[in-house]
Amino acid sequence: MDERGWEECDFIFVSGDAYVDHPSFAAALLCRMLEANGFRAGIIPQPDWKDPLSFTALGRPRLGFLAGAGSMDSMVAHYTAAKRKRSDDAYSPGGMSGMRPDRATLVYTEGIRRAYKDVTVIIGGIEASLRRFAHYDYWSDTVRRSILLDSKADILIYGMGEKPLLQIARRLSSGESITALNNERGTCIRVHHPKDSLLKQYSQDSIIMLPGYENTRNKDEASLRAYAEHFMIQKKHSDPLTAKILAEENDGDRWVIQNPPALPLSSEEMDKLYELPFLRKAHPMYSQAGGINALKEVSFSLVSSRGCFGGCSFCAITSHQGRAVTGRSRESLLREARNLTEHEDFKGYIHDLGGPTANFFRPACGRQKKGGFCTERECLYPEQCPKLNADHKPYLQALDALRKIPGIKKVFIRSGIRFDFIQNDKKHGREFLETLCRHHVSGQLKAAPEHVNADVLNAMGKCAHSCYEQFRKDFTDINRKLGLKQYLLPYFISAHPGAGIKEAADLAQYLKKTGFKPEQTQEFYPTPGTMSAVMYYTGLDPRTMNPVYVAKKDKERRTQKNMING
Repeated sequence: MDERGWEECDFIFVSGDAYVDHPSFAAALLCRMLEANGFRAGIIPQPDWKDPLSFTALGRPRLGFLAGAGSMDSMVAHYTAAKRKRSDDAYSPGGMSGMRPDRATLVYTEGIRRAYKDVTVIIGGIEASLRRFAHYDYWSDTVRRSILLDSKADILIYGMGEKPLLQIARRLSSGESITALNNERGTCIRVHHPKDSLLKQYSQDSIIMLPGYENTRNKDEASLRAYAEHFMIQKKHSDPLTAKILAEENDGDRWVIQNPPALPLSSEEMDKLYELPFLRKAHPMYSQAGGINALKEVSFSLVSSRGCFGGCSFCAITSHQGRAVTGRSRESLLREARNLTEHEDFKGYIHDLGGPTANFFRPACGRQKKGGFCTERECLYPEQCPKLNADHKPYLQALDALRKIPGIKKVFIRSGIRFDFIQNDKKHGREFLETLCRHHVSGQLKAAPEHVNADVLNAMGKCAHSCYEQFRKDFTDINRKLGLKQYLLPYFISAHPGAGIKEAADLAQYLKKTGFKPEQTQEFYPTPGTMSAVMYYTGLDPRTMNPVYVAKKDKERRTQKNMING
């Protein structure tokens, strides 16, 4: 700050992650964005939350604090699916655990308030985004109220935060009070009004009342059903083009109001954002501890897209990034790649070209091109939507252009692919798979069939097992044709809703028959914001309200995992 001549920051970002100046890390991405728009942004990474003075390291900000738990929900970062404490943290120096608190968003907001009682606090990130309403909390086995109410923050930004944050920054800088910012897309606010008074502020066709917190928090039949309905209403109003305002009542006259989602960034906006002058390094203060492990896998990766229309029940990406896919332009990716070749640490290998799903490179249909998506049906499940445009040609062209850049030896694809999407592309699917095997795999390709049982796959929102079997056959045939010894590394989930001992046995028999012994099976983890977590808590499939079997006892969960691991 002294070197820049700053007396104060406009915003200070308190983050649960170590500070890495790389576009895969939220604090860097958002603060570089603020900087590019004329705001002075500071970062306090992983403060000592037990010491109020740690929140004063950069002084009091002119406009407010931003607080986020980091790239992961802090409870997921700290505990395994078996609720055992993790021994390391990839987003902390040297992989050290314990550098952020449990429920970090709440603790950081409290620490900021202790240091500066009346300062503006804006919360966001994956933890706040997926806990914005009443939510099932696996670690306490309860339904907790909105994190906005528990934290007493002024406003919550949900989803990808660039557009809402920039709008808030501009309005605060122009002199508006944080209490006046009640209509920004991509935000939740808290209000204290009687219901009648609240309804007078909104037209009846613009607001939807969710089941109240008190109606969802108990474990009786009516509350469980209300919780499942609560989730489906949120899902229905997740499309930026059609969503209405949602209101959730808490403790009488306290309300959480969710404004419609922000429109996703355009390709041009994404290009501009990801080409900001990131150093792609961890802060040098972490060098002695061994750096930041999370950076090693992505340090020379290119983010090519946002959003995912895969529709997996156990994944929260659609709740946070949305289903509308936006891809960066090929020209922007090439400019960034050429810059990588000039980086002092670059060895010629691009670690990944992808996003939530690598081969979802462009919008799925005309509606997604406008930033929206259907809320009454999925793109790929239970079968391909007739309007889905499965076309790998733009992705192939980008890969081809990257391979031709002098100084680039190899471009890997590590962020995962959807094999059913490859099969749906009748024009370029086979060409893409052959290109993938020839140029972009290093011995093993990760794939995620997740299970083999039809009922479990249905609960997961995944394609039929026959899709994976066809992909496995095609992958083997192509590698044989190319004379390459490359292997599939499939991932499976144990104890997902719908899976009992019989279903685990089906998967175990399949693995024995194919001779594959998984290195590690992922035990189902009911994290906030996912449909699978709703199934786990309620015992209902919220899409149909039909009962679904749930393995909740530790003994059965361990048994299923052990059966699959052999």
